[in-house]
Amino acid sequence: MALHHFYLKAHWPGLRNDVGEIESGNLKTKISIPTEMDGPGVGTNPDEMLLGAAATCYIITLAAMMQRSGIEKEDLHMESEGIVDVTDGVFTYKKIIHRPTIVLKKEATDREKKLVQRLAEKAETSCMISRAIQGNVELELEVTIK
Repeated sequence: MALHHFYLKAHWPGLRNDVGEIESGNLKTKISIPTEMDGPGVGTNPDEMLLGAAATCYIITLAAMMQRSGIEKEDLHMESEGIVDVTDGVFTYKKIIHRPTIVLKKEATDREKKLVQRLAEKAETSCMISRAIQGNVELELEVTIK
């Protein structure tokens, strides 16, 4: 078994609507509460970072699975959406929707297109971030294959 350790440093100098900083490896950014939640909206925030973690884990997992399966692509891009519910002052991350678009080579067969659809679905359950939030945040997938 291999264990990988990741570290993050955070600094928060003030109260609720102040601006802090985080640093972890290549990630260094300001953080604050988003404007949608009556914050200053400077830098990033936990909502965007969770969405970013889920999206990058998914797209990298999908690309790796396609490579291992010998599927060649022209392009792979994605839009993701995070939905946060606020009920009675309680913030709950409800859902993440990934919308990957996979552009295959012109000569791709129907068999390859079906395989890519299966891989896109499997990547959602194989990604470690998806597995980490499973049962707490609903995950939805809307795949487009061209």
